[in-house]
Amino acid sequence: MNPRSLPLALVASLFLLSAAQAQTAPTVERAAPDQIVIRWQGGGPVDVYLSDRPDAPISKATRVAQGDKDGAFTATWTQASRPYVILRNERDGHLTRVAERLLPLEHGSNFRDLGGYPGADGKHVRWGLIYRTAATPMLTVADSRYVERLGIGADIDLRSVEERELAPDAAVLRTKARYYANDYPASDVFSKLIQPPAGAPHPAASGQSSLYRGWLVSLAPQFRDIFQQLLADKGAVTYHCSAGQDRTGVASALVLSALGVPREVILADYQLSTADRRPDYEMPPVDPAQHPGNMVAVFYAKARAAGPLTAKPLYDASGRAFLQETFDEIDSRWGSVDAYLDKELGIGARERARLRALYLE
Repeated sequence: MNPRSLPLALVASLFLLSAAQAQTAPTVERAAPDQIVIRWQGGGPVDVYLSDRPDAPISKATRVAQGDKDGAFTATWTQASRPYVILRNERDGHLTRVAERLLPLEHGSNFRDLGGYPGADGKHVRWGLIYRTAATPMLTVADSRYVERLGIGADIDLRSVEERELAPDAAVLRTKARYYANDYPASDVFSKLIQPPAGAPHPAASGQSSLYRGWLVSLAPQFRDIFQQLLADKGAVTYHCSAGQDRTGVASALVLSALGVPREVILADYQLSTADRRPDYEMPPVDPAQHPGNMVAVFYAKARAAGPLTAKPLYDASGRAFLQETFDEIDSRWGSVDAYLDKELGIGARERARLRALYLE
């Protein structure tokens, strides 16, 4: 995310959040195809370990740096599998796990790991178990092999019938993941997007933020599938819509809230989609004439004709995140996320406790 593109109020809140988490939230970013940069702050000398498993004990990981005091280390990673990092504080032996949040796919978009965020009881979300992403119709062969190694057991598709017709889910087609999709017409979403008011930076900014409220009910079957698959504990779970930001953003807000992640952290994660999306890879070029009656084909054809596809900001002119509409609806209608999960999705206290046992460490 480029801070210069954000309203001052939002920039300030995100920087405050980043500063507050600096001591406990190291990062891993891809510097080159065979290199990752690990950064951390505070705590004295650190030993750096690498593994190809998110849950590997330190005894099974490879130490690549000892007593590093710089707060940054560049590691070489040539394996085909995904790298996971363990940081060991030499002073107290404390271990911190971290991995790349945005997965390095050639033709993927917004494919992110929800690991590492602070959750309930001072714990953090486990890495390598919950993924959010945009649609994946254009993955390369290398991308597909990379995704296959993630151990995904379930893929929940939040898209409409028409979207799925135009862009089949390549991630699930090339894995053994269980696939879940519930049919609903594209008009539920795209009828409001075909002709947005001139100059509107994002559909939700043009008086359509009701989508962020309505999805809590209209997409409840899909959200229920996500939670049921998380509870099943049969491999990693991924879910997505087309852009991986709106419907997927609401789903992520529910999942992270169930794990006790603070709202300000959830809202910050939501804003990452603007920088992490690659819209050209979310939908292949389509000719509406070949898909008569498919309003999604019309939508994307018009969007491409207007110029290069770009990710629009996810906040209004005042810096208010569109996702805040979801939280406002939950608070006013159900009173809390826990109450919503219980009444609408059947995820009660027992299920929430199991989720935290499975996905926090």
